[in-house]
Amino acid sequence: MDKQPRLLASQLFLKNSVFEVSLNGVLLTWKEIPANKKVVSGSIHHPFKVGSSHSVSVSEILAVRELDVDGGTKDDGRWQKMPQKLTEAYPYAFTVSYVERARQHRWQCSDVTFHCSEGALRQQWIQTIREQLTALTSRPKHLLVYINPHGGKQQGECIYEQKVAPLFACASISTDVIVTEHANHARDHLKTEAELKKYDGVVCVGGDGMFSEIVHGLVSRTQRENGVDQNSPEEKLVPCSLRIGIIPAGSTDCICYATVGINDPVTSALHVIVGDSQPMDVCSVHHNNTFLRYSSSLLGYGFYGDVLADSERKRWMGPARYNFSGFKTFLTHHHYEGAVSFLPATDILGTPRDKTRCRAGCFICQHDGQLYSGDSPEESKTAPDVSDREYEMGWGVVRGKFLAINAASMSCACPRSPKGLSPAAHLADGTTDLILVRKCSRFNFLRHLLRHTSKDDQFDMTFVEVHRVRRFRFTPRHWQNDSELDLRENGKQLFSQICRDHPACSCSPAYSSWNCDGEILPHAAIEVGVHCQLIKLFTRGIEEQPLFEDLANPPCAL
Repeated sequence: MDKQPRLLASQLFLKNSVFEVSLNGVLLTWKEIPANKKVVSGSIHHPFKVGSSHSVSVSEILAVRELDVDGGTKDDGRWQKMPQKLTEAYPYAFTVSYVERARQHRWQCSDVTFHCSEGALRQQWIQTIREQLTALTSRPKHLLVYINPHGGKQQGECIYEQKVAPLFACASISTDVIVTEHANHARDHLKTEAELKKYDGVVCVGGDGMFSEIVHGLVSRTQRENGVDQNSPEEKLVPCSLRIGIIPAGSTDCICYATVGINDPVTSALHVIVGDSQPMDVCSVHHNNTFLRYSSSLLGYGFYGDVLADSERKRWMGPARYNFSGFKTFLTHHHYEGAVSFLPATDILGTPRDKTRCRAGCFICQHDGQLYSGDSPEESKTAPDVSDREYEMGWGVVRGKFLAINAASMSCACPRSPKGLSPAAHLADGTTDLILVRKCSRFNFLRHLLRHTSKDDQFDMTFVEVHRVRRFRFTPRHWQNDSELDLRENGKQLFSQICRDHPACSCSPAYSSWNCDGEILPHAAIEVGVHCQLIKLFTRGIEEQPLFEDLANPPCAL
């Protein structure tokens, strides 16, 4: 990086020491000037030590404000007690709020207050810093916020008002807040009523279901305005221009955890304020040339579909229903027969079983635009490591009995499964990881599930195979058309009820349900296509934690 010219440099007072403070277009740096008389360490405000230096990226400064030393208050209303001698010698002060990194990918807002001997110098510092912040065009100034008051522990409104709104106000971000009143309220409002040109982004306060509503509303609105037919599986979708922010307030918050590394409202709000941007792939799901849904994390048939279907009948249990339904589904151990055909991604870097992880500044995601082309002849090639036995026009075909068929467009990591379903999946490489778990013993399936929480390779089993694909289709056995499928599904419901009433019956259902980001799809036969970087989030991806722990207290100014 080229050395940036200084915009401003002064000797300012910070607590009981004089610091050399400098500002350029990249960094705000303050370094203590050693005094002849040693300062008592206990009187120095943590984390600054004698002779220490500290640097903050300009892009991560939230705001700067004037501090009224004589009045004893800041302009945000918080009290600030000042020593008498300091007040007399340095009567003018200003406070800089900035992002500070803590452990486990957590961000927090920290303040540092500098004291000046002249009012003109203070104004010069405040004006110069604000000019630098204004020049950061990626930062949002006006946001549309949707709050789900019923998600998770029903704390959405409280979380926003107490933890998020004050940060937005500090950063001078104006907001229009809508508290949703029913399911799909946010989706329908975005599709039809919202004046999107007024905003720099959309923020959802809730869980994965709320995020899915925002995605469906924005993507559908964008396609309609650009004349794109969503019912065509081959149609190339137009990327959304507005970024999406996620303030976690749901039950699992998988999307937030897999893109930020932690489910913390303050951390997510700070990512929104600094204007981070992370593109993300979205899958479109069709049945017989009819659009069904978009998926941004997990499509699951078999085990995860059955867990969701069963849990939906037990909503009265609250969040505990997921554990109960998961245990029950594991014991039933149903398998489903059908054919999976897929188009392998052979023209990209990385494989589902390599050791790479999608992190901030991911090389694979950044260069995917050059490696991926919808018209590339590379797509018709068959991947050399594909384990299938049949190929049709470049598509691999797998037929058999499956306990689970999963498509992970991201790692799908969560606090219970820090690695996720596919640890090496990437957010924005234009692919999804197709995981096929064939029929096996209940003990082996348990081994596979337990590996999601350990360091072992969950794909290193003879009954599990994984492929990085651009498209895939699933056709249940004996499926022919809509009417036949509907009859079979109705029959399945009838006989499933009989089986529940008569536990001695050992018959298995013919069809499972597709779990699409926590929603049940109405059809078993589907076609899925990946749309590269269709949306953007207010995040930068998961940061490499050790690196930023080292930078938290650098030995010298950069």
